[in-house]
Amino acid sequence: MNVLIYDTEEQIGIAAGNYMCGQVLAKSNSVLGLATGSTPLKPYNHMIQLYQQGAVDFSQVTTFNLDEYCKLDVKDENSYHSFMHKNLFDHINIPEENIHFLNGNAEDLETECAAYEERIKAAGGIDIQLLGIGSNGHIAFNEPSDSFQRWSHVVALKESTIQDNSRFFKSINEVPTHAVTMGIGSIMQAKRILIIALGENKAKAIKQLIDGHVTPACPASVLQFHTDVTLMLDKAAASLL
Repeated sequence: MNVLIYDTEEQIGIAAGNYMCGQVLAKSNSVLGLATGSTPLKPYNHMIQLYQQGAVDFSQVTTFNLDEYCKLDVKDENSYHSFMHKNLFDHINIPEENIHFLNGNAEDLETECAAYEERIKAAGGIDIQLLGIGSNGHIAFNEPSDSFQRWSHVVALKESTIQDNSRFFKSINEVPTHAVTMGIGSIMQAKRILIIALGENKAKAIKQLIDGHVTPACPASVLQFHTDVTLMLDKAAASLL
């Protein structure tokens, strides 16, 4: 693992944005795995800046997002579909047909998850997967459990996750109770992985990820078995290393 520690979130945003764009500059038809949440906002902003400066062209890029809520209209401001368009896709030149999300409104979610895996495979696999990490070690919506979920699947959100996400909704009753997510195996098949962690509340999970036991109780710990992982941490997230 390549562990990089920065003084500020702004520095990480620039470094991570450069890292993602560097992949596109090296391979113009790269397949990018993307994440939502507050963690990737500054990297996405830097990617937009580089595009606007003419430093990078996304016209041949394909993307796959990690996860999406179930039974939430994609036009809802809290859908990950809306998040990605607002914070990245509306500002760069990735063709709409090259942008892929799991469909949380599909009639048959198991079939949708299997088809998503096939679409990733047909695209040649993910070249670089961007990840955040939860304070409990979750990646995407793969929460701590007794086993690793291998491929894309439906997950019932834990009460703590619903509570955490309720800050984005008018009331906790509006928060979706289920989501569709790439599995641990889906993530592990990416050729390269970039993890960003910010804040002291992530320090325990980062320590477990780097030198703890590999266990589904900390889903991110499985990344110890991946051959190309870069972590970009602020000092607080790295405080237990």
